[in-house]
Amino acid sequence: MSGAPVDDLFQRYGDAWGSRDPDAIVALHTEDTTFHAHVGQEPARGKAAVRQAFADLLAQFPDLAFEQVSLRTGHDFWVVEWRMTGTPARAETSFDVDLIDLITVEDGLVKSKDSYLDAVSMQAQLGMAVAQ
Repeated sequence: MSGAPVDDLFQRYGDAWGSRDPDAIVALHTEDTTFHAHVGQEPARGKAAVRQAFADLLAQFPDLAFEQVSLRTGHDFWVVEWRMTGTPARAETSFDVDLIDLITVEDGLVKSKDSYLDAVSMQAQLGMAVAQ
């Protein structure tokens, strides 16, 4: 099967994240979408909750940026490895960590976004206490 529709959605999704506009990002999600940042928090479920999670993330890290390392696509998913960088709002210490996104697609929209990041490295770089 061709990955062309998923490849197109991946490009539009990346552009939406680049715009830093939570409404543009969530417009590419299904109504029953989920977002789970696997860093010890519960997943956001539904468009409104996912939009809020994205808005909070962008507010928390105003200069959040992603550099693509690798991408694998299938007919209803993509897996992308990123280098994620950013600086927390009102802070001067930045971070540079690995991030993997697993995205599932349904009817041409993002059904789920699972983000796995190196939270221990991020906490250490930001001088935060690391949970044992």
